[in-house]
Amino acid sequence: MASFEPDRVESRGRRGLILPLVFLVLSALLLLVPPATQGRVSSVLRGSVLAPFIQIQESLHQARLLSESLGDLRFQLDSTLSVLHSQSTIEEENRRLRALLDLRDRSSAGFLAASAIRSGTRGSESMFLLDVGRLDGVEVSDPVVVADGLIGMVREVGLRSALAMDWTHPDFRVSGMTLDGEVFGIVEPRQGAFREEDRLILNGVSFHTPVEDGVPVVTSGRGAVYPRGILVGTIAGLAEIEAGWRRSYWLDPSVRPGSATHVLVLTEERPTDSEPFEDLWLPGERLLGPSR
Repeated sequence: MASFEPDRVESRGRRGLILPLVFLVLSALLLLVPPATQGRVSSVLRGSVLAPFIQIQESLHQARLLSESLGDLRFQLDSTLSVLHSQSTIEEENRRLRALLDLRDRSSAGFLAASAIRSGTRGSESMFLLDVGRLDGVEVSDPVVVADGLIGMVREVGLRSALAMDWTHPDFRVSGMTLDGEVFGIVEPRQGAFREEDRLILNGVSFHTPVEDGVPVVTSGRGAVYPRGILVGTIAGLAEIEAGWRRSYWLDPSVRPGSATHVLVLTEERPTDSEPFEDLWLPGERLLGPSR
C-alpha cells in the first residue's frame, strides 16, 4: 500500500506560504489606498490584533525605566552613605581634638600639641613620628599622652621632628600604681596574635595585696620619665600567680595607639603638686600615698 506522507508534508508547506502571501498582498494594497484610510486601518489594528504586543512593549519600556531609576537611586544611596561615613570620621576627630585642647587648657604643665604619623612599614608598628622636635622643646624620654591617658614616650629627637614609641613596643616599661597608693608594679606589654590583641600587664604586685577588676592604674612617678598620675589603664583580671611571692594583673589599656592621630607631648612637669595629674584624667579622684 502506497504511503501518502510526502503529499501531506507538501500540502502543509503550501498552506504555510498562504499566510505570508496574504499579508504581502494586504501590505501592497494598503500602500495604494489614501493616507486617511491607512490611518484608520492602523488604528483598528493597534486596537485589536496588535494590542497585546503593544502592551508587552510598553511593559518592557517601563521595566527598563525602573531599572535605570533603581541604578540612579543606588548610586545616590552609596554617595549619601559615603558622605555620612566621612562626616562621622570628622566628628570623631573633632571630638578627640576638643578633648586634647580641654586637657591642655586645664593643665599648667608644658603640653605641646603634635600630629602622630604612622609609617606603615613592617617592623615599625609600635613607632610613630611627631611633627615637633628639639626646636619646639621636645627631648628624649618626654611622655606622649592623649585625652584618654598615656600612649608612650619619645625615643629620638630631631630639629623639627621626633620618633616615639607607644605602649605596644617590647621596650615599653612604666612604674604603675593604683589610686589608693597601696599597690605598685611595673606595667609592660604582652603581644597578641594581632595588634588589636596586644595587652598590658601589671607585674610585681605583692602576693598579699589583691586588686579588684576595674581599678584604675596610673603612673607612680617613680623614675625620671613619667610624672605621677597619668592614666595607664584599668585592672582586667588576674594574669599570673607565683605562690607566696607576687601576682600579675591584666590591664585594659586606656588608649589604643592605632587610633591616635593627634597627641600631646609633656615637655615639663608641673611646677607644684597642688594640681595632681590624675585630676586631668580622673576628675574628682585623688592619689594617696607617697609621690616618689
